[in-house]
Amino acid sequence: MSESHSLYQGPVKNSSVEQKLGTARQPQLTQVKQHGSVYWKKGSIQILKNASPELPLHQLLKACFAVSNSPIWMDSSTASQCSNLEKAVGGAQRLAAITGSRAYERFTGNQIAKIYSQNPEVYTQTERISLVSSFAASLFLGAYAPIDYSDGSGMNLLQIWEKVWSASCLDACAPGLEEKLGSPVPSHSVLGSISLYYIQRYGFSPDCKVVAFTGDNPASLAGMRLQEGDIAISLGTSDTLFLWIQEPTPALEGHILCNPVDSQTFMALLCFKNGSLMRERIRDDCASGSWDEFSKALSSTVAGNNGNLGFYFDVMEITPEAVGIHRFNSDNQKVSDFPKEVEIRALIEGQFMAKRIHAEKLGYKVMPRTRILATGGASHNKKILQVLSDVFNAPVYTIDTANSACLGSAYRAIHGLVAETNVSLADVVKLAPEPRLAVTPTTGAEELYRPLLKRYAELEQKVIYNPTSSCPAK
Repeated sequence: MSESHSLYQGPVKNSSVEQKLGTARQPQLTQVKQHGSVYWKKGSIQILKNASPELPLHQLLKACFAVSNSPIWMDSSTASQCSNLEKAVGGAQRLAAITGSRAYERFTGNQIAKIYSQNPEVYTQTERISLVSSFAASLFLGAYAPIDYSDGSGMNLLQIWEKVWSASCLDACAPGLEEKLGSPVPSHSVLGSISLYYIQRYGFSPDCKVVAFTGDNPASLAGMRLQEGDIAISLGTSDTLFLWIQEPTPALEGHILCNPVDSQTFMALLCFKNGSLMRERIRDDCASGSWDEFSKALSSTVAGNNGNLGFYFDVMEITPEAVGIHRFNSDNQKVSDFPKEVEIRALIEGQFMAKRIHAEKLGYKVMPRTRILATGGASHNKKILQVLSDVFNAPVYTIDTANSACLGSAYRAIHGLVAETNVSLADVVKLAPEPRLAVTPTTGAEELYRPLLKRYAELEQKVIYNPTSSCPAK
């Protein structure tokens, strides 16, 4: 998750920042971490509406919160609430079909359920529950801002198809929850004008509009300027896939969210823990810690690795739930080791085959116009990108957007002003720099990898972690 911006930084009188803010005509947005929640105490709306410009926000709002330490995305203490929610709606797959994801401990619905269960008096004192995104928007708006569809679909509460709260999910979490959440809105909604507090204290223009805020992952999709059929792959400590999907098939893995720039479509999100740290470990073991040697080894082996396949999970993987190192020869027999160059190719091919397999399980289809937009450390290695291109049978482009969520928030701000006239985000950002073409698929790659993908998916079922059996050794 990317860092969120600080909303209050104290007075900036006579500074160049204030001069710029004073003439701001565009909506002001920030991207914030997903899944955090804020609990407004009864009566807080009046404090928010009548904020004195003589006081900083932290003084104005110090008595506004029923929960002083809000749960965030790192909280994993709601396993029992997750189990209860899935049971209430008919199982994990049914919950995924409704909300886009099975129950996750960090998701807001389960966090609310825990607060209601353990501190019912705190829940009773709460008049509004915001996500961190809608909380930040509320500060600028001077009123409770609604939750947008995209961030709202990361709560285990929103019916992603109808874009309304699920009554069965709400009832399973806490009573009277719909009133405390308010009605969700399209992500491009203009919520209103900037509050008088910011006009008087910081010199914002009265014409400044506030567009619905969203979470960092949806904002990143906007920042990377994904279009239908595109894939964005962040090759970092963890590898993350963002997908633009027309007809998703929610599964027990990954997440389906409402698309933040096109409310008629969806975005999918897949996370893989064993990303660059796993690649670096194999580089150290098999290439003397050198990326040059690693790349040469990758080039010295043939695409498809003569049928040798590998699964590399130093830590328990999210997708699939598996751990350990597992190697299979061309006859699907498990082997204890590979030659170093075979190990390197097995790692890279395996990581990318897993990404394609699990993307397609969520309803993604590689199309003739599909582009892969790669970012992160490994996106600078053309040999790695060539394998990515071949496995997906699509061209790979690189983008230099270190702060894609921030950039996406700026794009969404401009888009919000014109979205109701059916202007697309693509039209709004058409003059922005284009991604750079890095590699194209090798001729015959699709025919080579299609049977390997099928084999990989079948073998993956054999390595999925089973707690009743002995944990596989590395």
